[in-house]
Amino acid sequence: MKKISAVLWTAAAAMMLTACGGNADSAQTDAPASDTSQQADGQDTQAAALDYDKLIIGVDDTFAPMGFIDENGDLAGFDIDMANAVGEKLGIPVEFQTIEWTMKEQELNQGNIDLIWNGYSITDERKEEVLFTNPYLDNEQVVVTMADSGIETLDDLAGKVVAAQENSSAVDAIDAHPDLAATFADRPEFATNDMAIMDMEAGRSDAVIADSVLLNYVISHKDDPSQYRILDENLGTEEYGVGCRKEDTALCDAINQAFDELKADGTAAEISEKWFGEDIVK
Repeated sequence: MKKISAVLWTAAAAMMLTACGGNADSAQTDAPASDTSQQADGQDTQAAALDYDKLIIGVDDTFAPMGFIDENGDLAGFDIDMANAVGEKLGIPVEFQTIEWTMKEQELNQGNIDLIWNGYSITDERKEEVLFTNPYLDNEQVVVTMADSGIETLDDLAGKVVAAQENSSAVDAIDAHPDLAATFADRPEFATNDMAIMDMEAGRSDAVIADSVLLNYVISHKDDPSQYRILDENLGTEEYGVGCRKEDTALCDAINQAFDELKADGTAAEISEKWFGEDIVK
C-alpha cells in the first residue's frame, strides 16, 4: 500500500530556467532546488512527495477515548479525529483497521497497516521496531480499584490480583517495578482493557493498571463513578506517538509537520477540548 516516490521537480525546474535565460521576472520567482517550504498548491513539498492512495491506520477499537466504538456503532475518539485531520493536511485519505494489539508491530512491519495510532506509548523497546513521530500527548500508568476494596496505595496491592491488558505499556510498567510485582498474588492479562476492568468489577481481580487517559474517561462515563478509585501514586509517566515503519522517514516527517500546523491553526486544541475538556496536546 506504500508507494513512496522521489521528488523529481529539480531537473524540470533547471530546464525551465535554461529556457527562460536571465529574464528578470523569472529571477524573482527562482528558488534553490533544496527549498521545501511551499508548493504552488499550498501543500508542503514533503507531503507532496508521498505517493499513497490511502493511509491504513491500525487501532484498538476498545481504547476510549483515543479510539473506540461509540454508542452509535461508529469508530470515534481523539486519535480518530486527529488522524482524519492529519490526512486532510496531507491530502491523503485515511482508513482505520482494527487489529490485535498484541500484533501491532508485526501488522505494521508486514505492510498490513501503514501506521499504529491509538494511544501508542513511546518506549525504548518499541523504538527498536518502529519509527515514532514526535510525542503529542502525555500519559501515566495508574491503578484503578473498586472504592470499597481497601486499596489506597501501591503497597496495598500486596497479596492482590492485579490485571492489565496484554502486551501493553501497563505490562511494561509492572515489569519496571519488579519488587512491587513480586508482591502480587497474581497478574492476569487480558486482550483488552475493558475485559480487565470487567474482571475487576466481577470481583475476580482486585485492581487494574492502565493508561490514566483511558481510565479517567471510562470511569467518568460509568453510571456511578464513585464506585471506583484511581490511586494517587502512578507507575510511571510516558508519551503517546504515532508508529511508522523504520524506513518511512518522509511520512513520519510529514505527520510531524501536520501536527505543528494543527496546533498552530487551533484544530488540535479544538479536538482535545472535545474529548478531554481542555487542551492537553503537547
